Amino acid sequence: MPSGQAAHPAGLEHHFESHEQQREAAFFGMWLFLVTEVLFFGGLFTAYVVYRRMNHDAFVAGSHELDVLLGAFNTAVLIGSSLTMALAVRAAQLGRRKGIALFLLATIALGGVFLGVKAVEYHHKWEENLVPGPHFHWEGDPVGNVEMFFNLYFLMTGLHASHMVIGIGIMLWMIPLAWKGRY
Repeated sequence: MPSGQAAHPAGLEHHFESHEQQREAAFFGMWLFLVTEVLFFGGLFTAYVVYRRMNHDAFVAGSHELDVLLGAFNTAVLIGSSLTMALAVRAAQLGRRKGIALFLLATIALGGVFLGVKAVEYHHKWEENLVPGPHFHWEGDPVGNVEMFFNLYFLMTGLHASHMVIGIGIMLWMIPLAWKGRY
Protein backbone atom coordinates (compact mmCIF):
# COMPACT_ATOMS: atom_id res chain seq x y z
CA MET A 1 0.00 0.00 0.00
CA PRO A 2 1.45 3.42 -0.92
CA SER A 3 2.58 5.49 2.04
CA GLY A 4 0.09 7.99 3.38
CA GLN A 5 -3.00 5.95 2.39
CA ALA A 6 -5.26 4.36 4.98
CA ALA A 7 -6.41 0.76 4.66
CA HIS A 8 -9.70 0.33 2.82
CA PRO A 9 -12.49 -0.47 5.33
CA ALA A 10 -13.71 -4.08 5.46
CA GLY A 11 -16.84 -4.76 3.41
CA LEU A 12 -16.39 -1.60 1.33
CA GLU A 13 -15.84 -2.19 -2.38
CA HIS A 14 -12.85 -0.33 -3.83
CA HIS A 15 -14.90 2.07 -5.97
CA PHE A 16 -16.92 3.48 -3.07
CA GLU A 17 -15.79 6.13 -0.63
CA SER A 18 -18.04 5.09 2.24
CA HIS A 19 -20.42 2.36 3.36
CA GLU A 20 -23.27 4.85 3.07
CA GLN A 21 -22.40 5.56 -0.58
CA GLN A 22 -22.25 1.82 -1.25
CA ARG A 23 -25.67 1.26 0.39
CA GLU A 24 -27.21 4.13 -1.59
CA ALA A 25 -25.82 2.73 -4.86
CA ALA A 26 -27.20 -0.73 -4.06
CA PHE A 27 -30.57 0.78 -3.09
CA PHE A 28 -30.71 2.85 -6.29
CA GLY A 29 -29.66 -0.14 -8.39
CA MET A 30 -32.40 -2.32 -6.94
CA TRP A 31 -35.06 0.33 -7.57
CA LEU A 32 -33.77 0.85 -11.11
CA PHE A 33 -34.00 -2.90 -11.73
CA LEU A 34 -37.56 -3.01 -10.34
CA VAL A 35 -38.65 -0.06 -12.49
CA THR A 36 -37.31 -1.71 -15.64
CA GLU A 37 -39.13 -4.94 -14.74
CA VAL A 38 -42.40 -3.05 -14.18
CA LEU A 39 -42.00 -1.28 -17.52
CA PHE A 40 -41.13 -4.49 -19.36
CA PHE A 41 -43.89 -6.65 -17.92
CA GLY A 42 -46.27 -3.68 -17.87
CA GLY A 43 -45.90 -3.48 -21.64
CA LEU A 44 -46.73 -7.16 -21.97
CA PHE A 45 -49.78 -6.86 -19.71
CA THR A 46 -50.90 -3.81 -21.69
CA ALA A 47 -50.63 -5.83 -24.92
CA TYR A 48 -52.66 -8.59 -23.28
CA VAL A 49 -55.39 -6.17 -22.19
CA VAL A 50 -55.55 -4.50 -25.63
CA TYR A 51 -55.71 -7.80 -27.54
CA ARG A 52 -58.18 -9.28 -25.08
CA ARG A 53 -60.43 -6.28 -25.54
CA MET A 54 -60.17 -6.54 -29.33
CA ASN A 55 -60.68 -10.36 -29.35
CA HIS A 56 -62.69 -11.02 -26.21
CA ASP A 57 -64.36 -14.27 -27.27
CA ALA A 58 -61.12 -15.77 -28.60
CA PHE A 59 -59.23 -14.91 -25.40
CA VAL A 60 -62.00 -16.34 -23.22
CA ALA A 61 -61.98 -19.54 -25.29
CA GLY A 62 -58.19 -19.79 -25.10
CA SER A 63 -58.11 -19.16 -21.36
CA HIS A 64 -60.49 -22.08 -20.83
CA GLU A 65 -57.68 -24.35 -22.06
CA LEU A 66 -55.54 -23.44 -19.04
CA ASP A 67 -55.53 -25.57 -15.90
CA VAL A 68 -56.90 -23.45 -13.05
CA LEU A 69 -55.68 -25.85 -10.36
CA LEU A 70 -52.10 -25.87 -11.65
CA GLY A 71 -52.23 -22.09 -11.98
CA ALA A 72 -53.50 -21.70 -8.40
CA PHE A 73 -50.86 -24.12 -7.13
CA ASN A 74 -48.11 -22.20 -8.95
CA THR A 75 -49.42 -18.93 -7.52
CA ALA A 76 -49.11 -20.38 -4.01
CA VAL A 77 -45.59 -21.60 -4.85
CA LEU A 78 -44.61 -18.11 -6.03
CA ILE A 79 -46.00 -16.50 -2.89
CA GLY A 80 -44.09 -19.06 -0.82
CA SER A 81 -40.87 -18.34 -2.72
CA SER A 82 -41.36 -14.61 -2.15
CA LEU A 83 -41.66 -15.32 1.57
CA THR A 84 -38.52 -17.48 1.69
CA MET A 85 -36.58 -14.82 -0.26
CA ALA A 86 -37.76 -12.10 2.13
CA LEU A 87 -36.69 -14.33 5.04
CA ALA A 88 -33.26 -14.74 3.40
CA VAL A 89 -32.92 -10.96 3.20
CA ARG A 90 -33.95 -10.65 6.85
CA ALA A 91 -31.42 -13.32 7.84
CA ALA A 92 -28.76 -11.27 5.99
CA GLN A 93 -29.79 -8.14 7.87
CA LEU A 94 -29.38 -10.06 11.13
CA GLY A 95 -26.06 -11.59 10.06
CA ARG A 96 -27.37 -15.18 10.20
CA ARG A 97 -25.38 -16.86 7.45
CA LYS A 98 -26.91 -20.29 8.01
CA GLY A 99 -30.41 -18.76 7.75
CA ILE A 100 -29.47 -16.99 4.53
CA ALA A 101 -28.24 -20.23 2.97
CA LEU A 102 -31.25 -22.26 4.11
CA PHE A 103 -33.82 -19.70 2.94
CA LEU A 104 -32.04 -19.35 -0.41
CA LEU A 105 -32.12 -23.14 -0.79
CA ALA A 106 -35.84 -23.13 0.04
CA THR A 107 -36.40 -20.39 -2.54
CA ILE A 108 -34.48 -22.41 -5.14
CA ALA A 109 -36.54 -25.51 -4.34
CA LEU A 110 -39.80 -23.57 -4.74
CA GLY A 111 -38.50 -22.06 -7.99
CA GLY A 112 -37.80 -25.59 -9.20
CA VAL A 113 -41.35 -26.63 -8.34
CA PHE A 114 -42.69 -23.63 -10.28
CA LEU A 115 -40.59 -24.54 -13.32
CA GLY A 116 -41.68 -28.18 -13.08
CA VAL A 117 -45.35 -27.18 -13.10
CA LYS A 118 -44.72 -24.89 -16.08
CA ALA A 119 -43.03 -27.80 -17.91
CA VAL A 120 -46.11 -29.97 -17.29
CA GLU A 121 -48.41 -27.19 -18.54
CA TYR A 122 -46.26 -26.54 -21.61
CA HIS A 123 -46.14 -30.27 -22.41
CA HIS A 124 -49.95 -30.48 -22.30
CA LYS A 125 -50.23 -27.50 -24.63
CA TRP A 126 -47.70 -29.11 -26.99
CA GLU A 127 -49.67 -32.37 -27.09
CA GLU A 128 -52.89 -30.45 -27.74
CA ASN A 129 -51.25 -28.48 -30.61
CA LEU A 130 -51.86 -25.21 -28.78
CA VAL A 131 -48.28 -23.94 -29.09
CA PRO A 132 -48.27 -21.04 -31.59
CA GLY A 133 -46.58 -21.77 -34.87
CA PRO A 134 -47.04 -23.99 -37.92
CA HIS A 135 -48.61 -26.84 -35.92
CA PHE A 136 -51.09 -24.71 -33.97
CA HIS A 137 -54.54 -26.17 -34.30
CA TRP A 138 -57.80 -24.88 -32.83
CA GLU A 139 -61.11 -26.60 -33.41
CA GLY A 140 -63.36 -24.66 -31.07
CA ASP A 141 -65.31 -21.48 -31.57
CA PRO A 142 -64.20 -18.79 -32.10
CA VAL A 143 -61.17 -19.53 -34.25
CA GLY A 144 -60.37 -15.79 -34.34
CA ASN A 145 -57.25 -14.88 -32.47
CA VAL A 146 -56.97 -17.79 -30.04
CA GLU A 147 -53.43 -18.22 -31.31
CA MET A 148 -52.66 -14.64 -30.22
CA PHE A 149 -53.84 -15.56 -26.71
CA PHE A 150 -51.37 -18.45 -26.66
CA ASN A 151 -48.62 -16.26 -28.13
CA LEU A 152 -49.00 -13.88 -25.20
CA TYR A 153 -49.43 -16.72 -22.71
CA PHE A 154 -46.18 -18.44 -23.75
CA LEU A 155 -44.29 -15.16 -24.10
CA MET A 156 -45.29 -13.89 -20.66
CA THR A 157 -44.97 -17.16 -18.77
CA GLY A 158 -41.82 -18.11 -20.68
CA LEU A 159 -40.13 -14.82 -19.84
CA HIS A 160 -41.14 -15.26 -16.23
CA ALA A 161 -39.70 -18.79 -16.26
CA SER A 162 -36.44 -17.46 -17.73
CA HIS A 163 -36.30 -14.91 -14.90
CA MET A 164 -36.74 -17.81 -12.49
CA VAL A 165 -33.85 -19.75 -14.08
CA ILE A 166 -31.58 -16.70 -13.89
CA GLY A 167 -32.66 -16.08 -10.28
CA ILE A 168 -31.90 -19.68 -9.33
CA GLY A 169 -28.45 -19.30 -10.88
CA ILE A 170 -27.80 -16.10 -8.93
CA MET A 171 -28.95 -17.71 -5.68
CA LEU A 172 -26.71 -20.74 -6.29
CA TRP A 173 -23.83 -18.28 -6.67
CA MET A 174 -24.87 -16.42 -3.49
CA ILE A 175 -25.14 -19.44 -1.17
CA PRO A 176 -21.38 -20.09 -0.83
CA LEU A 177 -20.77 -16.36 -0.38
CA ALA A 178 -23.45 -16.20 2.32
CA TRP A 179 -21.97 -19.25 4.02
CA LYS A 180 -18.57 -17.49 4.11
CA GLY A 181 -20.19 -14.49 5.84
CA ARG A 182 -20.13 -12.11 2.88
CA TYR A 183 -23.66 -10.83 3.55
